[in-house]
Amino acid sequence: MFWENIVFLLQNYGNLFLIGTGYTLLLSAITVFFGTIFGALLAIMRRSNIHIGAFYPLRIIGTIYVEVIRGTPMLLQLYFFYFLLPSLIPFLEMNDFTSITVACIVNSTAYVAEIIRAGIGAVDKGQTEAARSLGLNGHQTMIRVVLPQAVKNILPALCNEFVSVIKETSLASTFFVGELMTQYKTISGALYMPIEPLIIVGVIYFLLTFILSKCISLLERRLKASER
Repeated sequence: MFWENIVFLLQNYGNLFLIGTGYTLLLSAITVFFGTIFGALLAIMRRSNIHIGAFYPLRIIGTIYVEVIRGTPMLLQLYFFYFLLPSLIPFLEMNDFTSITVACIVNSTAYVAEIIRAGIGAVDKGQTEAARSLGLNGHQTMIRVVLPQAVKNILPALCNEFVSVIKETSLASTFFVGELMTQYKTISGALYMPIEPLIIVGVIYFLLTFILSKCISLLERRLKASER
């Protein structure tokens, strides 16, 4: 009976699981893409030397952002943006998916910023000193010397962030935005069948994260091989 239910679900509701997988990957990809862009800017802010006396405004703003986002639950942030954005900017007429996507980007930005900051910090300071001694200014040193070396440290961690975001998107089901756990709730509620669709969704999550993890391992091996 159990396996018959699994087959029944795949035959009759397989399209919903595929739609949920598509929404999950779309939400994760958008989150990581924009999280990387804004995270890079935030990491630069946290390393900024712009100051007013002993006051470093960009560093303080960046630090407050990271600490607040990393110090509060993601579900709380989802609720916050879900209710806040439509009231702040009603003229944009944001749908639920957009509000949740913005919340995920805000969350991911804080974690990506720390990944990038750590990757930059891992580059030997002697590289920076050598570049400055050759006449490069701070901006040129960062773009031409530091960042190309930091990318090797950052890429695997960014890919791991993608894996984490895929799992965290399950929280978005609270707002029924169409991803995998939303489809699970829809199917289990319609059929009064809580276990079988949950197993299917669990297998899909596992396959997505397992395949990505193996790709990350391959990328890390290639990066290490290129250093030899």
